[in-house]
Amino acid sequence: MKKIYLIFMAALTLVVSACQKSDFEGAYPDPSKISNTTVEKQFTGFLNSNKWYVLPDYGNYFVVLRTTINRYNQAVGWANTANQYIPGAASINDRWNNYYNFVAQYRELEKVYSKLSTTDQTDRRIYMIASTIYFYDHTQKVVDLHGDIPLTEAGKLSTNGGNYEKSYAKYDTAEGIYTKILDDLKAFSDELNSINVQSGILAGFKTQDFVNKGDLTLWKKYCNSLRLRILTRVSGASAFSARATSEIADILNNPAKYPTITSNTDNIQINVYDLNTDIHAKNFRTGLEDWDGNIAGKAMIDHMNKNTDPRLRAMFEAGANAKGVYNGLDPMLDGQAQTALIAGGTLSIYNRSTLSRNQFFPGVLINAAEASFLAAEYYLKANNNAASKMAYEKGIRQSIEFYYNLRKLSNDNTAPALTAVTEDEITKYLASADVNWDKATDKLNLIATQKWIHFSVVQPVDSWAEIRRLDLPKLTFQVDDANAQKQPPFRWSYPSSEQTYNSTNYSSVRTKDNLSTKLFWDVK
Repeated sequence: MKKIYLIFMAALTLVVSACQKSDFEGAYPDPSKISNTTVEKQFTGFLNSNKWYVLPDYGNYFVVLRTTINRYNQAVGWANTANQYIPGAASINDRWNNYYNFVAQYRELEKVYSKLSTTDQTDRRIYMIASTIYFYDHTQKVVDLHGDIPLTEAGKLSTNGGNYEKSYAKYDTAEGIYTKILDDLKAFSDELNSINVQSGILAGFKTQDFVNKGDLTLWKKYCNSLRLRILTRVSGASAFSARATSEIADILNNPAKYPTITSNTDNIQINVYDLNTDIHAKNFRTGLEDWDGNIAGKAMIDHMNKNTDPRLRAMFEAGANAKGVYNGLDPMLDGQAQTALIAGGTLSIYNRSTLSRNQFFPGVLINAAEASFLAAEYYLKANNNAASKMAYEKGIRQSIEFYYNLRKLSNDNTAPALTAVTEDEITKYLASADVNWDKATDKLNLIATQKWIHFSVVQPVDSWAEIRRLDLPKLTFQVDDANAQKQPPFRWSYPSSEQTYNSTNYSSVRTKDNLSTKLFWDVK
């Protein structure tokens, strides 16, 4: 499997964009020299191809997130600099390249599956359903960064027999991709209710699947919870609003037919079991901590302090010179003052034992708290105050439990041991000024703020999408007068390789390729 994986990773890099002919000729191997693969092995290779963008790793956290999304979300504090709201080429290229390696692996799985007999395809249908659910989860994230992306024709260099002329990929519209994803996930959710997987196939699936360990019920919950996320994301767009309302209602009103994640025991995540394997979070430490990437932001810390949030001690540590007081970095200060504060040791940092030095930290995909907050928003819009309050408060409880559970997984004791959270603490928190449901005049802001705190640095891509969609919570940024991009962008630009090598297809999106073009679901 390792041999197969490495060959295809080398052969299929950047297949979505057109590369130089010499690049293709050197990368595409002689098919006769490739060891035979199977659907089972290719499925695991496919999951493996993007694991470092699920499990917390140095490349994603330090290269991609540190100077971009973590700041746009104010999940962290940082020292202001000129040009700080322009996503760097390294961030864009690393994430784009990884995604299209991932696409290539998915296409190879499709190719291997297509060559099976009809009987074998039926037997192994679960592999294609599961892989496509997982594929769509990550595809949505890339769409939410860029908008239109190459997809339907992407990743087909191997399928096209190494013909690079046939492998230039056109751009699909973001709306079209969302429609396709929603259509397919709806079909999968129904199919999973009746699928019959032979015992021998299921045993193999449990071995090859390191996301849900072959648990079909968890794949159902993943599918429907992902539908809930995506439908909510597009619920404000006129072309999708009716569909979103109808299908979310169908999901939430039919839990037996369309189960979602309802407890932290059902969280969809890549768990770490053995640090001697390639599934681990050993590089989270350098990814988050290097170059002060783990400094707490003022808005989040102030909210948690004011309302005595039980998650505060689990998520953050007080600064070494702060005498136990939690402080966040003010984004409105000038860079020199911020740099001095960072060096002074009075600012809080993300709890190292819970997060960055927790080598058993899981690769989070979607969890109970997020699903509850999504349900709370739907019920709020449906004027069902009681159900919305129940889902909102359930989400908070699940988020608190989530962070304390993370600490229980940890093999690190850098930060002080946590005092267990009590029911009295939670009750008081739910009744506090900026959390209390019954006294709030803007309940949507309550939901958005809790989702933001919960996502923190754990689910930054989803957090940025939700902040842009709702314009909540309201965050204030220093204006960068040294650049035309004076505030955080609405999207990422495309990598320069698209203009250079995929120029014909890129021309269809050239006018959209700026930092101020909103995604179609960003209607506020």
